[in-house]
Amino acid sequence: MSEKLQKVLARVGLGSRRYMEEVIAAGRVSVNGQVAQVGERIEPTDELRIDGRKVAFQIEDEIRRRVLIYYKPEGEICSRNDPENRPTVFEQLPQIPGDRWVMVGRLDINSTGLLLFTNDGELANRLMHPSNEIEREYAVRVMGEVTPQIKNTMLKGVMLDDGPAKFESFTEIGGDGINRWFQVVVKEGRNREVRRIFESQGLKVSRLLRTRYGTVILPRELRTGRWMELDKNDIDNLTKSVELKPRQGTGLFGMAKRRNERMQDKPMAARRGGFLRQQRRDSEDEGAQQKPAFGRERERRDETNQYGQQRERRQDSSPNTYGQRRQDSSTNTYGQRRDDNAGNRERRDENAPRKPYGANKSFKKF
Repeated sequence: MSEKLQKVLARVGLGSRRYMEEVIAAGRVSVNGQVAQVGERIEPTDELRIDGRKVAFQIEDEIRRRVLIYYKPEGEICSRNDPENRPTVFEQLPQIPGDRWVMVGRLDINSTGLLLFTNDGELANRLMHPSNEIEREYAVRVMGEVTPQIKNTMLKGVMLDDGPAKFESFTEIGGDGINRWFQVVVKEGRNREVRRIFESQGLKVSRLLRTRYGTVILPRELRTGRWMELDKNDIDNLTKSVELKPRQGTGLFGMAKRRNERMQDKPMAARRGGFLRQQRRDSEDEGAQQKPAFGRERERRDETNQYGQQRERRQDSSPNTYGQRRQDSSTNTYGQRRDDNAGNRERRDENAPRKPYGANKSFKKF
């Protein structure tokens, strides 16, 4: 069983397939001691070298097919590298020795929900190709009124910048007021397709969650920012939907199987945070630091409105009583006591002999 050379090099993780074609065209790759050509096929017994270094590889049909599902949180981007250093979905995935994960479809930075990853490039390509019409299901929260006429228009099809688009199904699933939830299905998965269909009708999508991709449904036990690996039955159902043959050894074994069983019984907690949420916190902290000290103190007093109102009520409810008590105790009453005590002290001193100074004190002897 042979396979194209650039495909093998890309799967090993040396770069994208297009970049590998450039490397081969530059004469840096050899097969059995001969300079390789773009499009050349390679056998499992061939010796593969790049820049003189031997590369260990396997033909794709011999590799165990694996599929991960990942609950993407808001704020992560669907890319391996980002020039702005934002978090990516690949940072949370487990490592595959001698192989790499291929993402199936994309979600924009503000969208959440189901993402698929596989080490089978052919499976990923077939799942994403529009000709296979794999369904993508979304839960969407929309701001605005969706009339029956707008619903029929989106089901029949609207014209976008890159061609016509439509929803295969459209169901209302809840919500109150102007924010209502709908469940929609598309079969192409173009860039921001669901959002753009709603925007073409003057509606704004405030939340978008992907709940299904093909035969794979987002599990209830999977929390935001966590991943789970599919077992043999789920992978076989997914491959059958795109007319691929199952592979030997597919499925979960040992620790991986026990990990999935534990997650179903006791789901892991969601990963808190997210880039956008952290960004908002950082901006709030910067704004607080820029304010003067008396401004921050005033904000703290304003935050305790309830306590402040109680203090004001207390002062307003008994100002005279409290003030009179202070005035009486400091003038008339307290003054009389001072005079009486002074007189008593003088009378006691006259009638009783005075003790010598320091009689009750003890002194240390040095």
